[in-house]
Amino acid sequence: MLTGGGRVVSYGSADTPPDVVPRDAAETVDLGDVAILPGLVNAHTHLELSWMRNRIPPSDSMPAWASRLMTLRRDQGTDPTGPMTEAIREVRAAGTALVGDVTNTLAPYDLLADSELGGAIFKEILGFNAAGPEQMVAAVQSELDGLTPLEWLRPSIVPHAPYSVSPSLFRAIAHAAGDRPLSVHVGESLDEMQFLRDGTGAWRELLDRLGAWNEEWESPGCGPVEYLDRLGLLNARLLAVHGTQLGDGELARLAAAGATLVTCPRSNRWTGAGTPPIDRFYRAGARVAIGTDSLASVEDLNLFRELAEVRRLAPQVPARRLLESATISGAAALGFAGEFGSIEPGKRAELIAVRVPRAIEDVEEYLVSGLQPDAITWLETA
Repeated sequence: MLTGGGRVVSYGSADTPPDVVPRDAAETVDLGDVAILPGLVNAHTHLELSWMRNRIPPSDSMPAWASRLMTLRRDQGTDPTGPMTEAIREVRAAGTALVGDVTNTLAPYDLLADSELGGAIFKEILGFNAAGPEQMVAAVQSELDGLTPLEWLRPSIVPHAPYSVSPSLFRAIAHAAGDRPLSVHVGESLDEMQFLRDGTGAWRELLDRLGAWNEEWESPGCGPVEYLDRLGLLNARLLAVHGTQLGDGELARLAAAGATLVTCPRSNRWTGAGTPPIDRFYRAGARVAIGTDSLASVEDLNLFRELAEVRRLAPQVPARRLLESATISGAAALGFAGEFGSIEPGKRAELIAVRVPRAIEDVEEYLVSGLQPDAITWLETA
């Protein structure tokens, strides 16, 4: 492989003709028994919540878990940046090159700017009973316009979830999104399905307690995918995060629209949302990406460990497809397919070497077995 200017110039095996890979143009380095991969893509996380590690216990109720998170965050007042910085280092050490980071405060932006990570920065808006949705979106867009523009960090506005964003705010965000990726927590819990079906249940009760209920809201009487379609969000730019409770028809509909399903199974278990039907995600033909979610609901931000959980839940899916989900599928979903996710001429030389024991016969299967950072080395490229 030949790199230059931080990009892949050419690559090939030892038998590749020299006119394809000019080996005399660079030093040859023998890396030993390793698998070389593009840096992984963590398609969904919340770095600003990193200070909550081990602060919210696992739950059997998603609304109850979310209520504890909101109380803890309110009592804290601000999200300290030290744990965010450490989390960014942790993400990088575990072999990740690109993140889809959801933020309410934009606090991680400058920290990411000083790191080696690239990212789609999703400024998340909530407002179930908010007046002036267009003005709200315009104010947030002005905030994004004030950020230092960087090639490897791309900010955009996204909605939180069907139970926390009003229909008018959803539409305003969809209109403002243009051709940028749009991430939404959707189909995450049975409580969400009940809320959309008839406007009752734990999410309704939580909105009431928070004083955020909108008496004019009418339940759509449908599932979340149909709801997003009615609001203008069902398209190839959509990242449908979690999808734990989606049925086969809804999955087929996401696939037909070219949307991406982002699965975070360890977080789903922690929050009580349920177990995602990952094998059905793949059978539906949808693009599948993988995220860790935040340290408020997962033990670490190691995407290789998330891959191991995906493999456990979907043993029939070929390991190669899982690796694609953790690399090129995530990069495409985040709008970075031309830069990250695969080893191709012109793409960034963000490459990792994974140490592979000589006794391993199926390298791809080994790579989805739950690797630790001590097996991963970032390659120094010219």
